Amino acid sequence: MTRPLHIGILGATGAVGKQMRICLYEQQIPMASLHLYASQQSVGKELDGIVIEEATLDAFKQLDVLFGAVDTDVVQAYETMIQESGVLFIDNSSYYRLAKDVPLVVPQINGADALDTPRNIIANPNCSTIIAMMAIAPIHRLSPVQQLIACTYQAVSGAGLNGIAELQQQIKAEQTGEQLRVNVFPTQIAYNVIPWIGSEKEQGSTSEELKMRDEGRKILHHASMKVQCTCVRVPVYRSHSIALSISTREELSIEQVQNALQHAQGVQYTPSYPTPLQTSDQDLVFVGRLRKDEVLENGWSLFVCGDQIRKGAASNAVEILGYLIQQDAIGIVRK
Repeated sequence: MTRPLHIGILGATGAVGKQMRICLYEQQIPMASLHLYASQQSVGKELDGIVIEEATLDAFKQLDVLFGAVDTDVVQAYETMIQESGVLFIDNSSYYRLAKDVPLVVPQINGADALDTPRNIIANPNCSTIIAMMAIAPIHRLSPVQQLIACTYQAVSGAGLNGIAELQQQIKAEQTGEQLRVNVFPTQIAYNVIPWIGSEKEQGSTSEELKMRDEGRKILHHASMKVQCTCVRVPVYRSHSIALSISTREELSIEQVQNALQHAQGVQYTPSYPTPLQTSDQDLVFVGRLRKDEVLENGWSLFVCGDQIRKGAASNAVEILGYLIQQDAIGIVRK
């Protein structure tokens, strides 16, 4: 059995970092100690009785596992320190996701990839990618998915605590007549939808949209899968929704697809439809609105909802560690 681990969370005061801490207890990860790291302004403060520490090389050397709940630029700034410490780093940013020598893991889909970590780094996929792949993978196991068309409806909490605060302020401003502020999103999000998330990339797609393509291919080990994605920010506080249309190589019956979804670990199939409110603050990915797609050959359409802070980020990262513990594959000997 795995001995209790010394675990750290980098970015412990953010929405994902706070949720990681909760998930560690929920999933009963054996911990000898838990260390929280955040910005310099937070060092010395307490979070639920745990003093926030400064992130240093010596601090990381005392750990077995470090979770990253910070943006890409912060991971880049700490990269050398993390590597020199020898800690197992499970990262939620996009920094390592497409690196060839870093596994990109959703435990219910490709958990075995986590066993091959030459750099002692495991990447957590993008939130929408995780939620979509949880629905697609059971069907992909029956017959490879050849094409994927996705339209995401992403909650404001996907942009962190500041995204939630901005929606709240704008709703209040609309009701009271005070000045409406736009800082986090490119335009007003209250009572609006914004079909643009991320930065502009190739052929008019955004960085968020290309994550669905590139990360989805890597998770499914299916480099030839064609993907078209449109990402939309919606005035919902929590849980992302995704409309999916897929085509499979072979023709499948609705009974085959339903059975695959009903028996997929981490998936809740519903014959009706899931909603963000229904799926918030839990780890299952709900799948509904299953029907034949009349445009794509061997096509299926479905609607998916999942909590992007939990399964789309924090709980998936902790599940990666849980998978390694189950496989007795932590591979870390604390110096």
